[in-house]
Amino acid sequence: MGQDAPLYGPPRGTLVIVGGGNLNGSGIVERFIALAGGVNKRFVIVPTAGGNRRADGTLIPYVEDSVVAPWKARGLTNVRMLHTHDPKVADSEAFTAVLRDADAVWFNGGRQWNLVDSYAKTRTFDAFHDVLSRGGVIGGSSAGATIQGAYLVRGATAGPDIMMTDEPNHQDAFGFLRRSAIDQHIDARNRWEHLVPVIARFPNLLGIGLSESTAIVVRGDRFEVIGRWKVAIHDNTRVTQPWEKSWFVLGAGDVYDMAARKVVSLGAPTRPAVSGSTP
Repeated sequence: MGQDAPLYGPPRGTLVIVGGGNLNGSGIVERFIALAGGVNKRFVIVPTAGGNRRADGTLIPYVEDSVVAPWKARGLTNVRMLHTHDPKVADSEAFTAVLRDADAVWFNGGRQWNLVDSYAKTRTFDAFHDVLSRGGVIGGSSAGATIQGAYLVRGATAGPDIMMTDEPNHQDAFGFLRRSAIDQHIDARNRWEHLVPVIARFPNLLGIGLSESTAIVVRGDRFEVIGRWKVAIHDNTRVTQPWEKSWFVLGAGDVYDMAARKVVSLGAPTRPAVSGSTP
């Protein structure tokens, strides 16, 4: 990473950004826990993307024991839930107390705009960033991946098929990974091309599409691909031939430098970089 401050990733701390799906056996959750320092560190799970209200307007309840149970089953000894539907609550010192000494935060899946509605421009938002500033880890899957970027892909309340919403309050993600737009489920839902118009409209952004059971681990301006499948990179600065796609894919073990916009290490030396086609 060098001595210069990173342009994309956090100056300190680590991001684990996951494309959704079943993570059992992928090694992703185990890597997240290890990066935090092990099962005895302080973990906070945020289920808010799952929804704040039902269609009839009533609040969706979240039971802490149920939310943290899968994590306790993995051996975590100090894990708490963090959730509110109310940004006024999220802006209180009492609510953010659990984050003050947290080593790791995980965002569950759902719809990413729910996270924005609850936490954007609050003390909780600042406290999430403080976890990274202390050298901690932030991870998340599906909606919990997209929220980590700069531009909020699929932020429309009208439905997840809308890539770029007209709703001004749902266009900004949390910016843990700056200058980026992050999509997920690209293999299971055939979303390989979906970031193309986003990057065409916002050419300063790096588009990152994540397959299910696949993640990138970000430190500074570099990330490593881990998990079962592929990551699609949409780079508007990349020169392509007329017969090529505008994006290319990386696989497990590959390392990509976002600032340099280049692959710096291939996970399998005998495997050529794949460019311009769906794997």
